[in-house]
Amino acid sequence: MAEDHMRYDILAQEALRGVVRKVLSEVAKTGLPGEHHFFISFLTRAPGVRLSEKLLGQYDKEMTIVIQNQYWDLKANETGFEVGLSFDGIPETLVIPFSAIKGFFDPSVQFGLQFDPATAPGATAVEADADDAVESAASEPGDEKPGEKVVSLDAFRKKP
Repeated sequence: MAEDHMRYDILAQEALRGVVRKVLSEVAKTGLPGEHHFFISFLTRAPGVRLSEKLLGQYDKEMTIVIQNQYWDLKANETGFEVGLSFDGIPETLVIPFSAIKGFFDPSVQFGLQFDPATAPGATAVEADADDAVESAASEPGDEKPGEKVVSLDAFRKKP
């Protein structure tokens, strides 16, 4: 088989990261339309990720946040986004580069994307190794309404 000098895998991943960038930029301007909400899974130790030491201690490898009812100050730019969320009643601001994202899912329309952070611009071998140790968690634990359940992004991934 011929060698892929074009690196279509990387080009496709970058194009799909552009979808996430566009969606978050729109939501930052106008809010979440209809029933849309997002589960975003990311590597907590990827370059450029900023979160408190407390959260980093709890979610050493990977974290899944929910952008739905209780978020604030969502901002998106060319390289990433930041958002305010509450964890056990404590407000936190998270800064997440798009290159750190492993998954994006909107359960209201059953739309999801998976990413390989190792193909992101500036990815390192350390980032790629983090794929081996997946640890998912939902933001705002305990903040769910009665009858709601926060589900890991892994629950929506197709099984091989």
